[in-house]
Amino acid sequence: MKILKFIVGSCILISVFSISAVQATEQKVKAQEIVDKSVVVINGFATDPNLDWFRTKVKDAKALLVIPQSIKGAFLVGGAGGSGALVVQDGTTGKWGYPAFYTLGSISVGLQVGAESSEVILMVMTDRGMESLLTSSFKLGADATFAAGPVGGGAMAQTADILSYSRSKGAFVGMSLDGAVIKTKDKFNEAYYGKAVSPTDIIVRKSTINPDADTLRAAVAGITAK
Repeated sequence: MKILKFIVGSCILISVFSISAVQATEQKVKAQEIVDKSVVVINGFATDPNLDWFRTKVKDAKALLVIPQSIKGAFLVGGAGGSGALVVQDGTTGKWGYPAFYTLGSISVGLQVGAESSEVILMVMTDRGMESLLTSSFKLGADATFAAGPVGGGAMAQTADILSYSRSKGAFVGMSLDGAVIKTKDKFNEAYYGKAVSPTDIIVRKSTINPDADTLRAAVAGITAK
């Protein structure tokens, strides 16, 4: 009987570890997809003729949170959400670091019907904005001042902690994300770097790297160097 219990227990443990390994692999693949798609978004914003102001302002950004696909759907109660990669510029060397992963979500209420998919870039402009990103969760407009980046400039955009730019089907759109909640995506961070890491480990301590993200770092360096 003891032997049978040992065998059953061992099988259960093996199954649990196998499932965990599969899930970690799937999460790593999804995280890499976000990184790869973020490169496409960065390159698209870099060449969009309507985003000259974005390209001028991005040179002053401390960090960029790129959300390759933010889904906005609505039927009476609406919402927007997506996952993205945050890259931060070293204030001393000017080099862009390795990505930390986050999710964005918001809810709105009203008579609205439809769905829309957008590419979103959040530009972190101030130390306060950076400090918010080092927490596990914060709200745009409450914990950090926020403005939707305009095509040609604007008073609110001059002082906001975080600016957002979004494109839908290649066209600039003024998606309102005021009140949206940004949270760390801890499972993606762990899967991508092979160990449990926080945004502080990745961004501040720089205690881990993944060369598979070098294309994203190069794309961001390219747009901010112009």
